Amino acid sequence: MTEELKPQIRLYAILAREAPLAVVFRRGPSKRVQLLLWRTDSHQFHEGQWLKGRIYERRCDLSPSGNRLIYFAANYKTPYFSWTAVSRPPFLTALALWPKGDGWGGGGLFARENTILLNHRAEEMRLAEEFSLPRKIQIRPFGERPGWGEDSPIVDARLSRDGWLRIQEGKAIEHSIGASVWIEFSPPQVWAKPHPRLGARYELQMHIQGLHQRDGPLYIIEHSMSDQGNGSTVSLGRTDWADWSHSGDLLFAKEGQLFRLGVSRNGALNELDNAQVLIDLKDRAFKEVAPPSKAKQW
Repeated sequence: MTEELKPQIRLYAILAREAPLAVVFRRGPSKRVQLLLWRTDSHQFHEGQWLKGRIYERRCDLSPSGNRLIYFAANYKTPYFSWTAVSRPPFLTALALWPKGDGWGGGGLFARENTILLNHRAEEMRLAEEFSLPRKIQIRPFGERPGWGEDSPIVDARLSRDGWLRIQEGKAIEHSIGASVWIEFSPPQVWAKPHPRLGARYELQMHIQGLHQRDGPLYIIEHSMSDQGNGSTVSLGRTDWADWSHSGDLLFAKEGQLFRLGVSRNGALNELDNAQVLIDLKDRAFKEVAPPSKAKQW
């Protein structure tokens, strides 16, 4: 009798630009997603609602205050098949919902707290019938060709806005069906972000090595951190996500856990072996969560 394989847990976070808040998308099994709200100053986590379906986390964004989330989701069932919605994290209950119907485009960005750039084609800009918007909320199309692309261009625009710089384009090599990796980047696509307080002394790099690994992640990513002070580079290994917090901590996700690496009294980052596990999300299972009344209000 063979042992049942446990689902692989993937974590992805988005940090608010103007507040110590973040959302965490916990996926696993592949069509079960849980949303969490993370206070990055106190490292408190508030576990919220689940979705039976897929949330395309790289097409999502947090408002500057962290009070609202725009997300693109799909279950490929009637009535919407796929949709973009705005909610109050850690809840997915829609304050506004735009039907999409396919897997192209979708999602959006918060240009400002009350201005949303929606990645939908012109004929997909209409709200679902039961929804309306407050007068203060402005909706505009995203980019020059809204409603197309996949994770890019939304994720590229969000990374650039939040201080990341693509320092190596990477070269995509498409392999045949059945290969262990569908698209390999050789050399990898590399993004870099300097430390928010110590500047260029520390640089976080994200190396995207490929897409669609068989029985593995959608994005094959490794993160590393370079210390210009002593010329060293520390690899975080295979990771789901990493970023600097507002306070300068290094935050990263791997193997279903979120980690924090703090700054010592002398202004240097601590050794990687001293990384603190903030939360272990491997054992979570789907459950129905009713939204409170405040989750239904703009």
